This record gives sequence, C-alpha cells and structure tokens, in this order.
Amino acid sequence: MGRVPAVAIVSLGCPKNQVDAEIMAGLLAAGGYRLVDDQSHADAIIVNTCGFIDPAKEESIQAILAAAQQKQGRCRAVLIAGCLGQRYGEELLVELPEADAIVGTGRFPEICELVARALEGQRFTAVGDPQPPGTEGLPRRIAGHGATAYLKIADGCDNRCAYCKIPDIRGPFRSRPLAAVVKEAERLVAAGVRELVVVAQDTTRYGEDLGSAAPRLPDLVRALAALPDLRWIRLMYLYPTRITDDLIEVVANEKKVCKYFDIPLQHISDRMLAAMNRRGDRAAIYRLVERIRTRIPDASFRSAFIVGFPGETAADFKQLLAALADLAFDNVGVFTYSREEGTPAAERPGQISERVKSQRFDRLMARQQEIALARRARWIGREIDVLIEGRDDEGLAVGRGEMDAPEVDGAVHVASSARPGEFIRARVERAEPYDLYGSEIK
Repeated sequence: MGRVPAVAIVSLGCPKNQVDAEIMAGLLAAGGYRLVDDQSHADAIIVNTCGFIDPAKEESIQAILAAAQQKQGRCRAVLIAGCLGQRYGEELLVELPEADAIVGTGRFPEICELVARALEGQRFTAVGDPQPPGTEGLPRRIAGHGATAYLKIADGCDNRCAYCKIPDIRGPFRSRPLAAVVKEAERLVAAGVRELVVVAQDTTRYGEDLGSAAPRLPDLVRALAALPDLRWIRLMYLYPTRITDDLIEVVANEKKVCKYFDIPLQHISDRMLAAMNRRGDRAAIYRLVERIRTRIPDASFRSAFIVGFPGETAADFKQLLAALADLAFDNVGVFTYSREEGTPAAERPGQISERVKSQRFDRLMARQQEIALARRARWIGREIDVLIEGRDDEGLAVGRGEMDAPEVDGAVHVASSARPGEFIRARVERAEPYDLYGSEIK
C-alpha cells in the first residue's frame, strides 16, 4: 500500500478566504489526504492567496516562494489558489515557474482531483467562473481552537468602489439561501462552535439579490440566534447606507448578538467618498453612529479608512482626522492607498506620493491610539465575558470580549486556568490602547 499524500494549506487574506481554505481542508481529509501544518512534511502545498492590494499580493508571492523551497525536500507540488490565481491565471504559471497549478476561486471544491493531478506531475491552470457552482453541504475543517468559526453568507460584490478589483475577481454579489446558511450554522454549533462571525463582501446586502420577498440580514440573524448552543453572533463588513433600523433593533434585542458594529467607511470627506464611488456622505455617517449609540449606548465600533487616495487634499485629511475624535471608534484599521491596475482610481489624476501617504498614516494611527485607550478605559471595573483563545508570554490566559473580533482587534488577558475555547467571566482592572487586563470571577 502506498503512502497517503500529505497536504499543507497556507491561507492568506480575509476571513472569506479562510472559509474557502477550511472547505478545501475538509474535502481533502474526506478524500483520503493527510493534512499537516509543517510544510516540510507535505507532499503538496496549497497557498490560498489574496490579490486585493499590492502588500497582500507581495505577501502571497513570498508565501508561494517559501512553499517552493520545500520542493528541495519532500514536496512535489505547489498549488496557487484564491484571489491571486483567479486574477492572473495562466500569467502566474509563466511568472512563477516554481508553481505547479493555479486554482481559481470557483474551482476549490474540486481540490482533491486538482491536487492529485499536480502530484502526478501535471502543470495546469483551473480558473473559469469566479464563484463555485455550490458549496452547500461540503465538509469543512475549522482552524484554531474550534470555538469560533466564520460563516460566509454570500460571495462576490456589486459595489464597484473605485479602488477595488474584488467584483472582477470574485464576481457579482450572490447570497446563499437562508436555509442553507442556517443548516451550516447548525453543523458548526453541533461540532462545538460557540461564536459565529458572519461575513460577506457586503454583509448588509444579504438577500437583496434573491427577490423582494427573500429574507434579509435581520431575518437571518434572528434564525441564527434561535440555535440553542450558540453563544455569540458577530456581524462584520456592514455597509453604512444599508444598516437599517431593523438591523439595529436585532443587535439591540438579541442577547446572542455582539453589540459590535464593523462599518468600513474608507473616508469621511464628501469629496473623497464620491471619488471612491462610495454611497452616503459625512452627515449620513454621523447620523448613523448617533442612531446606533442612542439605541445601544455600549456598542463597540470598528472601521477602516484609506489615506492618500488620488486627489486627497490636506483639507480632506483634516476632516478625516477630526472625524476620528468625533466618532470615537474602538478599533480602526488604516490603509495607505494602493494603486491597483484595472481600477478607475488607478487612472485618476492627483496621485499622492508615498511619503505623504506614510505621513498621513502615521498621524491617523497616532490619533486613533489615544482614542482607543480612552475607549478601552471605559471597561475598567466592569465584568465581561471572555472567550479564551490561548496564553500570552506572561502565562496569562488571553482571549476576546464581545468588543473584539478575531484576528483584527485587541485581546483580554486574564489570570485564569481556562483552556482555549472556554468562556469565563472576568473583571477588568487595567486598559491599554488595544488590550484589557483583569481577573477571573469564579
């Protein structure tokens, strides 16, 4: 009997990509392959890439080259999956002779067959339609401690922001049927998942493409909240103009829904929002945040902003800097504009120098750090639930509260013997800009 081939998967980029990687892992395990974390023990390595902006592409290329180094040892095939493969296809095989196969975003359900072909020595491209014909009911292997899982409710995007290629890479927005999403959630909860992080390119658009009578995001959240063993539901990627009063009410009323709003705004200047082809304006953003805080005073907020977009003036940036103080978000991600080929913004006049972009990035982050510390300090003396995820360098249990999303936000450090995947109750005693420290309440 021959040796069972071992496969390692490296997943980069966003949580939507992570879901695809976990489905590939589930399919490979069900198909008789052995999954390994150590690339030096793998016969085939799959690099599930991100192709969103230049730094992400560079990270993907470096991961591919690192995987190719393993071909000096046991590894016989390197497969490039995900957005980079979908975006560049055959071109990647020419530019990266180290790679053996390109797997597009719509072909990952065929991963067992594609790995087999690559291990046989074939060199090929499998791209085609950017969205898979169907992933319902496919096995999935959750990464990490298993208590948190991403729940992808749609794929693709129709927003056509001026800086973004995702609609071309991932295709048009397409919601999954509510029954299928709930069924997957039931399977995940039955397997031990206690936190579902709901994701899509535009989560708030859920159901709009299915017809006027189709369920929308509030309906889906209510259905998920009815699952008995689920502890937290977290909503990510909420487009500001699509956050309805109904959705705010669901977050306010459903105990399982984290009082957490992830609203990537990208800018606050009306000029910049229009140039970016973003809907809404500065006044509408301020009104939205006020509506949420009026209904849910303890709500936590996350947003993302781009500095150095073509044509951004000092006055535009000054508005953005002022908005940080006005809106006082708990967590903010800042990105310097990346000139992506094939996007309308790449051809706009008024491109900003890298030096100015970097200066604006530093100023915005320094200001946000002050705000983040003030927002963290509001938890001192209060009791919170914490989902433990590991231990820090000091030996403290480290996890997250309701105010923090996995991978992108801060952490809570607690003197506790709890193991990853367990919830504990803790009293907050100290705050830093991104982290909280406290003691477990037995």
